[in-house]
Amino acid sequence: MIDSVLRPDGGTTSVEIVGAGWPVVLAHGAGAGREHPFMTGMRDRLAGAGFRVACFDYPYREEGRRAPGRFDPLVACHRAVYEHVAEVCGRPPFLVGKSMGGRIGSHLAVAAPGWVFLGYPLVPVGRTEPRDVSHLASLGAMLFVQGERDALAPIDLITAVVAGIATAELVAVADADHGFRVPRRAGIDAEGMLDHVATVVVAWLRQRGGGK
Repeated sequence: MIDSVLRPDGGTTSVEIVGAGWPVVLAHGAGAGREHPFMTGMRDRLAGAGFRVACFDYPYREEGRRAPGRFDPLVACHRAVYEHVAEVCGRPPFLVGKSMGGRIGSHLAVAAPGWVFLGYPLVPVGRTEPRDVSHLASLGAMLFVQGERDALAPIDLITAVVAGIATAELVAVADADHGFRVPRRAGIDAEGMLDHVATVVVAWLRQRGGGK
């Protein structure tokens, strides 16, 4: 099922919805769209676990551009998708996002049942100072799944952020980088890593009433 969602800027965004069950809006990162293997793999695993998963591309991806551009249009697009999915499904969706998609979702200020961050980009590319994340304290339940070798979220920094938020949990993935890639010596391939991350996410979502 593919819906066309009207954005506040007058453009439209295509939203693909698969599966059945409690809705989840799954947002991609800055460097790749919803058809990236990590995104399709996560989509299929969540749908297989009993969730109704909505995937979309931010406007810059739909327009064939590589750079995300301004912050506000990204938030507006994400919110329009969230509201559409909530209306279609009759209940508020969980917000799950890879890197930038998770960060943008955290700025929606909506009554989601929970937020899942798959590699929250705490430190912008090319910088050393962490972003201001004070807004996270106003959200509800949150799960951070972070690679221990993630250069955009050094594990000591993200651990400190999560420790300061009563509603947040952290799961660190051993040897993984920002894209959840691990050295060959770790003995786990991309599909195995997707299985692991999806299992963590599904268990957390089910604890909050989602899924089968």
